[in-house]
Amino acid sequence: MPRIRSLMAVFLALALIAMPGLALARAGSGSSFGSRGSMTYSAPPSTQTAPYSAAPMQRSMTPNTPSYGSHGYNQPYGQSSFGGGGFMSGLMGGLIGAGIGGLLFGHGFFGGGMHGFGFIGFLFQLLLIYWIGKFLFRTFFGSQPLTANGPNLFARGGMAGPVGGGGGFGGRGPAGIQIGPADYQQFEQLLKGIQAAWSAQDLNALRAMATPEMVGYFNEQLSEQASRGVRNTVSDVTLVSGDLAQAWAEGGREYATVAMRFQMIDVTLDNTGRVVDGSPSEHVTATEIWTFVRSAGGHWVLSAIQQAR
Repeated sequence: MPRIRSLMAVFLALALIAMPGLALARAGSGSSFGSRGSMTYSAPPSTQTAPYSAAPMQRSMTPNTPSYGSHGYNQPYGQSSFGGGGFMSGLMGGLIGAGIGGLLFGHGFFGGGMHGFGFIGFLFQLLLIYWIGKFLFRTFFGSQPLTANGPNLFARGGMAGPVGGGGGFGGRGPAGIQIGPADYQQFEQLLKGIQAAWSAQDLNALRAMATPEMVGYFNEQLSEQASRGVRNTVSDVTLVSGDLAQAWAEGGREYATVAMRFQMIDVTLDNTGRVVDGSPSEHVTATEIWTFVRSAGGHWVLSAIQQAR
């Protein structure tokens, strides 16, 4: 029995570690990378589509210096997916560590102090604490006013008029710019076009829709797929909702950061055509924050992708 309990503890730990790493094979592969000018290392304001903002950049050609992006992320890097900030992260980590440690040393969870609840009792307590913490977090923080400019600006064709996009700068950052219906149409077209070019492994098409930095990251990911003998395709992309987080001008360029929730068929096949991930008939939903850039009078291209928290 001690050996079985130890194995169960190891499996539980591995499952908790692996949860955020579920397959994400679409363009970007579920990562956060690219550049947002001086805002690269600052968190975009929250929106209705992405109420907990975006994950920090994992890769960027923009130097991460104190003078770049001084606004800072509103949540610390690597925050626990349990959604409760430092207190909840520490509490959950302590409970898991104590329980697993007790199993490994043969004392049961919490040194046998659960009076008969055992492993199942611990799981119930763990889930209870998680859901209570999640409820409290949403109650006290989820109802805060959104800092984005305009509700779901291009959800289901519901285009709004031009909106000033300095959201969250408070007059201390770059000047806001106006974003109108034609811009939102371009964003949606780029979302679909980039996924189509990714699926076709068409780097020339990607170069027309993304910065050289982003094309380089896409090329790396496609090369990794080729080395593994698999190919990912994304089809039937449908924008469910989207809204503006920020839009600003700096250094002769204009930037717009938008949150988008979209559905798609995301499937990965091996060289024989066998499905190794995803489903060719079931849609999946993703929420990402995309940043677009353009020169004055030019067309928008993708410059960054960030995952929603």
